[in-house]
Amino acid sequence: MNPMSNSPGKALRALWRGLRPLPGGRAVFSKLVGAAAPYTGTIGARVVEVAPGYAKVVLRDRRGVRNHLASVHAVALVNLAEMTTGLAMSMGMPDDARGILKGMSIEYLKKARGRLTAECTCDVPATNERRELTIEGTIKNEADEVVARAQAHWLVGPSR
Repeated sequence: MNPMSNSPGKALRALWRGLRPLPGGRAVFSKLVGAAAPYTGTIGARVVEVAPGYAKVVLRDRRGVRNHLASVHAVALVNLAEMTTGLAMSMGMPDDARGILKGMSIEYLKKARGRLTAECTCDVPATNERRELTIEGTIKNEADEVVARAQAHWLVGPSR
């Protein structure tokens, strides 16, 4: 059973607190996030920073995430945006809450090439009351140009 399924915020905060200060801790944390959400792990993104209501995640441009136009594939970008918005929200959720992605829209503004950085800052729910949240995230290239802007629609509610 996935330890993050019932209280993802609590599990993520504990993992981050324990791993962040260690050499290679961010890489281990990133791998554990990918193990908890296996499809998310396929892009190999690295969590740089997380806090309640904030996440910064980096994706290295490599063949495995590219399309036929020699840029990062659209689905890899939406995966990165989902991961980033989910981490920002989940890090601040109450211990008795969890969320699931209900929908997502993304606008691709330029070809995504090189090292990409996704970032999200959002308000987090104070209670486990069932509600829908729309959380925005951006993905920038190394020149600090926005290559994609996403809106993730999360359904938050009580954990089981």
